[in-house]
Amino acid sequence: MPSTTALYTALSGLSAASRDIEVIGNNIANVNTTAFKSSRVEFSTIYSRTISAGTAPGTNTGGTNPYQIGLGVNSAGTLRNTTPGSISSSGDSRDLAVDGKGYFVVNRGANQYYTRAGSFRSNATQQLTTVSGERVQGFGVDADFNIVPGQVSDIKIPIGSLTIAEATRNIEFKGNLDAQGSLPTRGTSIRLNGTSGTGLTALAGATPAPTAPNVLESTTRLIDIADATSAGGTSALFSTGQTLNLSGAQKGGKILPNATYSITATSTVADISAFFTQALGINTTSGNNPDGTTPGVSLDPLTGQLNIVGNVGTTNDLAIEPSDIRLTNGAGTVVSNPFSPAKTASADGESVRTTFTAIDSLGTTVDLDITFAIESRSNAGTTWRYYIETTDPNGNQAQVATGTQSFDTKGQPLSTTPVTVTLDRAGTGAITPQPISISFASAEGGLTALDNTTSNFAASYRDGSTIGTLSEYGVGSDGVIIGVFSNGLSRTLGQVALATFNNQDGLVDVGDNLFAAGPNSGSAVVTDPGNFGTGGLVSGSLEKSNVDLSNEFVRLVQASTGFSASSRIIKTTDDLLQQLLVLGR
Repeated sequence: MPSTTALYTALSGLSAASRDIEVIGNNIANVNTTAFKSSRVEFSTIYSRTISAGTAPGTNTGGTNPYQIGLGVNSAGTLRNTTPGSISSSGDSRDLAVDGKGYFVVNRGANQYYTRAGSFRSNATQQLTTVSGERVQGFGVDADFNIVPGQVSDIKIPIGSLTIAEATRNIEFKGNLDAQGSLPTRGTSIRLNGTSGTGLTALAGATPAPTAPNVLESTTRLIDIADATSAGGTSALFSTGQTLNLSGAQKGGKILPNATYSITATSTVADISAFFTQALGINTTSGNNPDGTTPGVSLDPLTGQLNIVGNVGTTNDLAIEPSDIRLTNGAGTVVSNPFSPAKTASADGESVRTTFTAIDSLGTTVDLDITFAIESRSNAGTTWRYYIETTDPNGNQAQVATGTQSFDTKGQPLSTTPVTVTLDRAGTGAITPQPISISFASAEGGLTALDNTTSNFAASYRDGSTIGTLSEYGVGSDGVIIGVFSNGLSRTLGQVALATFNNQDGLVDVGDNLFAAGPNSGSAVVTDPGNFGTGGLVSGSLEKSNVDLSNEFVRLVQASTGFSASSRIIKTTDDLLQQLLVLGR
């Protein structure tokens, strides 16, 4: 007699085959979905109807096996295939693929999700997002562009808006100094007279008065100096509120920066001596010149002449015309040319000068001059003195450093230790003082002192950079994002984070290529790429779907065959029931 149980058994087969076809259809539909993971349905038997559990062997019988009739099939669940898909180049450096078991971490509102699809782009606020708008998570950087580990946040890549500059820290020089150049005998000598051949004198009643036989003292106030061109020399050469201007003076053929000194009621001869020393770029720490004179500006109290003595070397030779020194009033009108310079000696000796550029922390360029002048030559080699100077933030000529560099009998530097100088950037807003390491010898070669017709050298390397804007970025296998700026600098902008799970099969698919942590997945371990088996990143590539179409089509044939077979059971059972009804007529 036909059993209605067979109808329900066949119905379970139809339902199971339908579920299988649904899963296969979803797999095939997502064959081109980035990083899609295929699934399959697992089946289990429905609890069988037990007619007999069987009997044990006895004296007269051999025992019987259980007598059970199955009640059909059940869809036990789906299993996700988490095997990574193949990685294919996309041609876009912004795309990322995970070569391992890790998942990208993304945020949607207050919810955290995970994905293998790395098609990331920047939004209007320069955050890195997925195609569906979730914000990619990673580790940020501090003010010095160092990654801050353990603190996950939105990744921001400010293309076109982030600007940086880098201060110069190292400079290297290459070239040759003529070892057979002429040795120096003197520096520049210039007398500053009140008139041609006549020094300055103090007015009667000057406070303090010069001590006889002196006609002037370094402590004499400027407003107490007599104007020799006035009637009887009874008028003052300088007045409070006037400005002394030095403009057009030259050093080694190069025009020096304009310099000014404001005259007050307490200004003294010593003050303008210091002014001329600085404005003319005379280094007073290099010791006496070979002729015994001391570089600097000094007063001869017996004649009232200001004597200017420059440093040795032809590039340190000073030239001042009477019109280069002007006295102006508060309105800027020229009152007089208070000094009459008389040059009595020119600086000599082999020397060479070059100008190079450094950059401060704000990206401002700072021009520096470095001069090498030969000091001595002996059986041990040659010794050269360097002078480094620049224009300070106030526009005045400023001495930065001086020292000596010795070379052996083969023309090689005896010392390879870099020279450290500091730039005064006070009042500019930049970091001050700014240290710079200057190297005259390096592994790639530096300065030499060999016989040549001329001396010549230049800066061969300088770090630091003026302002630049972030123009592009790249991501390394470790997830570190490196930004490239228009000035050639590169900086770390952050690091992409990856998550791993104890049981990634337990993740819950929430659509849009996203997964959420499930009850059986375990908590996410968010870390750097490469740690805890997450794998590395491949830039400019995407992970393809892991759907195997040939396998899916075979499974589809099996599922459709199972569906057809189950339907035949229903048809057969129906036929038997119809026959039973015929017998009852």
